[in-house]
Amino acid sequence: MKSALIIVFFALGIASCSKFAKVQKSNDYDYKLRMAEKYYVAKKYNYAKQLYEELFPLLKGQPQFEDLFYKFAYCAYYLRDWMNAENLFKQFVEVFPNSPRAEEMEYMRAYTYYKQSPKTPLDQTNTQKTIGLMQTFINTHAGSTRIKEATEIIDKCRMKLEAKEHLSAELYYNMGKYRAAAIAYTSLMNDFPDSQKSDEYKFRIIKSYFEFASNSYEEKKPARFEQVITECNDFVDRFPESKLLKEVERYSTISRNNIKEISKVTK
Repeated sequence: MKSALIIVFFALGIASCSKFAKVQKSNDYDYKLRMAEKYYVAKKYNYAKQLYEELFPLLKGQPQFEDLFYKFAYCAYYLRDWMNAENLFKQFVEVFPNSPRAEEMEYMRAYTYYKQSPKTPLDQTNTQKTIGLMQTFINTHAGSTRIKEATEIIDKCRMKLEAKEHLSAELYYNMGKYRAAAIAYTSLMNDFPDSQKSDEYKFRIIKSYFEFASNSYEEKKPARFEQVITECNDFVDRFPESKLLKEVERYSTISRNNIKEISKVTK
């Protein structure tokens, strides 16, 4: 039964390709456009795209050109050809700046970058471009119904950038590069000052500086434990309600005791 179904689908595929080949060979451009529309509605975007591409230079400047351009861009999008789709959405706005569809095309251009945003550990260039283009969209289309979605996408992208920076800082800590970890966590806090994890990041700064001090030469330990105490005091001022407060106070106490012990030895 399964083999029979495979044969049927294979035969239908051949017939479909044969029919499309005949459409392509036709010199009747109105017919080609009608067939492109049919393929588009049927979600056969690969066929529609090829026909639109052939008709693109021929219908330029004609009344049908705007609609053709619009659907041609979406064919690339639905075929997951993100780079081409982004370029076509951008070009549409340049060619038809006053079109009722221009706002949608601007949004979709930004959205194609969002679709290309990779997993957290990878390069986040497209994520950053998404934020920039979505913010530009918000700034230039204040009354758009897409503002809410654009804002949500920006928030998601920022969360991803924050997570990536967090991974980098964590990697430094796990590798034993404690000073680099402290600097990375400080940068993370500065880049995302409104993060819900700010107290956690500050705590990681304290731990990183503590480990850095603990693994230093004796003569450098007092100044480096002082750095830990300074960070602890700053934590208390900034996050007086944090659940990590007791742990922070413990690190501060240990650091003070270490300074006292070192002072006794050096006297």
